[in-house]
Amino acid sequence: MSKLSEQDIEKKLLHFPDWDYFDNAIHAEFEFENFKDCFSAMSRIAFECEAQNHHPNWSNVYNVLTISLSTHDAGGVTNKDFKLAEAIETIVEPVE
Repeated sequence: MSKLSEQDIEKKLLHFPDWDYFDNAIHAEFEFENFKDCFSAMSRIAFECEAQNHHPNWSNVYNVLTISLSTHDAGGVTNKDFKLAEAIETIVEPVE
């Protein structure tokens, strides 16, 4: 998996309005109703991460989940990160 150029990353981010690119990773922050809802989303995301064998840097404070994605083996952001970001978006903001 090869590292994407900054131009390619910015272009892909047009489809991910909740995400930003800085510090060689894509980042998002999601706010939930309460801690239980946040932790539930984290659990669902964890299963998806295992399925994709790609794991985020993330943190949780009460009802806020902060996620950073970067492919360490490639030294930056790859398509693998955007694939996981897309799955995370589906989990945290399901289409009704």
